[in-house]
Amino acid sequence: MTFATLSTAAHADEDKALTHARQLLKKVILVDGHNDLPWAIRTNKEHPSDVAAFDLNGKVPFQTDLKRLEKGGVGAQFWSVYIPGEIGTGFARTQLEQIDIARQIIERYPKFQFAGTVADVRAAHNQGRIASLLGMEGGHAIENSLGALRAYYDLGVRYMTLTHNVNLDWADSAAKPPQHGGLTKFGEDVVLEMNKIGMLVDLSHVCDGTMDDALRVYKSPVIFSHSSARALCDVPRNVPDSILKRLPENGGVVMVTFVAGFIDPAVAKVQIPAIAEAGRLSQGKSVEEAEKISEQVFSKVKMPKTTIAMVANHIEHIRKVAGVKHVGLGGDYDGNEAWPAGLEDVSSYPLLFAELIRRGWSDEDLTLLAGENVLRALAKAEDVSRQLNKK
Repeated sequence: MTFATLSTAAHADEDKALTHARQLLKKVILVDGHNDLPWAIRTNKEHPSDVAAFDLNGKVPFQTDLKRLEKGGVGAQFWSVYIPGEIGTGFARTQLEQIDIARQIIERYPKFQFAGTVADVRAAHNQGRIASLLGMEGGHAIENSLGALRAYYDLGVRYMTLTHNVNLDWADSAAKPPQHGGLTKFGEDVVLEMNKIGMLVDLSHVCDGTMDDALRVYKSPVIFSHSSARALCDVPRNVPDSILKRLPENGGVVMVTFVAGFIDPAVAKVQIPAIAEAGRLSQGKSVEEAEKISEQVFSKVKMPKTTIAMVANHIEHIRKVAGVKHVGLGGDYDGNEAWPAGLEDVSSYPLLFAELIRRGWSDEDLTLLAGENVLRALAKAEDVSRQLNKK
């Protein structure tokens, strides 16, 4: 067989895997754990916070639009209603504005369907629509108030990342030296209240002590909405094997992120210090000032390139350590700029699934990865909430 014939055969196998991936994603529910489009719209320079200024049916200056979501096979999306902890004040107002932006996005397009339960997600999928859930990124937004937490749930929030890149009065972040060793007593009360109302605890961005305490206290499966494996990329944002090994007992799910600096150690050496520098310089600044600072810091940084294979390696490592029932996907699109080649926007999921198919993943395991694992976690949270509220 000639080299040309070998190349043609390899290309044919690649096309076969990609075709298989696209067909599979038409059948399953692909649930992505984290998309920052609401923040991207808020901080757009030309039309800040103006949802109507962008037509997601057409070309937009984002990594997310309806055509690319369809091409990517996305069936359900947790829209992140992120607000920065560095701003120091105005958390509740900023959080409500972010929820409003996300709700406007969902209500503006018939292709989206607001969802608050697993039943809602499945109903939307059966109607050919993209189920849309909300996830808060950072417990600073509750301003130490369980009442605020409950109010956010009533507005549609279905997970809360306990911290972002700052420590709270009640929980330690992965991005700062620990102050409490994890959760305080009030932090435990927050987690227990999340159990009661049926809100998922998200442990992306928290330190190991907070992970440990949440697993001890929370009576439902935890999630990591956009994290990867620390054994392959040693950054505090990622999940250590010691925690991965506890997920089968808890039922939790690590939703692997595609952010290059959390996937590839070579990129992490450049990106993680830049993130820390931007956070340090943004302390106490307004949202607008913080965005300018971040742009200035990252304009001076040149990111190395990485590959889809690196993302697949993280997925396979989590499967190996925790089991196939404890891994999912959380791309973090519109929240970063550094991506593996081929995973630059929301249309890219079939390419990742094709890579896993070539590695021998079965349709059953890919279905769990795509979304059934996180839907199981949310269903359990709903069930635990019902049981707790019977008492």
